[in-house]
Order: sequence, then structure tokens, then C-alpha cells
Amino acid sequence: MAPNINLNAATQSMSHGDKYTATRYASELLADGVDSVLIMGITNETMEYMSSHLIPVFGHVGCLSGWQAMWHGGYARVGKTAEDAMRVFRMAYEYQENGMIGMTIEMTSREVTDLIAKKLRVPVIQVAAGGAADGSELVIFDLLGFQPSSTRPKHAKAYREFFEEGMKAFAEFDADVKAKIYPAEEHGWSLDAKEFEKFANEVEKKYPDPK
Repeated sequence: MAPNINLNAATQSMSHGDKYTATRYASELLADGVDSVLIMGITNETMEYMSSHLIPVFGHVGCLSGWQAMWHGGYARVGKTAEDAMRVFRMAYEYQENGMIGMTIEMTSREVTDLIAKKLRVPVIQVAAGGAADGSELVIFDLLGFQPSSTRPKHAKAYREFFEEGMKAFAEFDADVKAKIYPAEEHGWSLDAKEFEKFANEVEKKYPDPK
């Protein structure tokens, strides 16, 4: 579907345990055809170890998605003070120095996003961060409108409303089945009459009706 694509497998660090396990899991993903591996909350030691073993690791800084968001009080903006923004920068810079090939930055201000992208040598992709950076990411569930608009985060732009359309489709399917509109004649096919007769006779002979 896409002539040029980087298949980046995103994982949670809690599933890796240590740098050896993380390297083994990443190697399995690469063998399955991904181009790089993004690990949430990876340590500098693990980043360096994986990089030295030729694993192309994508970093992730800012608000870490999933269970690690609890460190920020939930899925919330980060880098709202100079000190906190510096913490995000240091994490990104140290990742780079330990072999990171690129990274995603999430839920930082556009100013912090763009300055970090300017200072790093590796590509920086923003998600929910406002700035242009080197590229932009929008989670597919947001892009396709997989959740109600009332609960959609501010940064998300839905290009299609699959949630609303999906609910309409389920309701119409349910109504058609109850009204016996679906399945209709065109949705099935008939066995050749002679073949069916042969089949039915075989069934009757071997499996008579229960008494």
C-alpha cells in the first residue's frame, strides 16, 4: 500500500525485564520483518547494549503512553516548566548518545518539541506535541475516529468517523437479521440437486433420525 515505509514495532519495557531479554525480543521482531523497535521507558544501559548489538532502536520521550503515564499523573502534558522540559531534553540527548536511531516525542509544547528536534542529530517525530519537528505522527485510532468524539483527546484529528459509522453498521445488520432481510438468496449458493440427494441419502443411511 505504501512505496516507502518504516515498520516500527512499539513495545512496553515492562515486558522485557533486562537488556538481554529486550535484545532477544527485538531480534525476533526484526527477523519477522520490522525495520526498527520502539521501547517505552528504555534505560540508557539497555539502549547502549541493544545499539551495540546492531538493533535499530527508536526512543520515546515526553509523556510515555500506557502504564508508564502514571509517572505524569496520567496522560497529560509534560515539560510545562523549564526544569521539566530540561529533563525531557536530557532523556532524548542521552538516548541519542547511547545509539538511538530516531525517536517520538509526546505531549510536549511546540516550542520544546522544535528545540529538541533542532538540537538532536537523529529524526524526531512528534505526536500530540504541536511542533513540526522532523515528522508528525497521529495514532491510527485517532486518525480513523475509533472512539467517540466526546472522549477524544484535544490533539487528535479524526479524518474519518469510524466509530459512528461502525455503530450504524452494527445496528443496521442487527435490524436486517431480525427482519430476515439478511442473509438473502444472493448471499448464499445451492448445491447441485443430484449431489445433494446423494449426500442426504448417505446421511440418512448412516445417521438415522433419533427416536
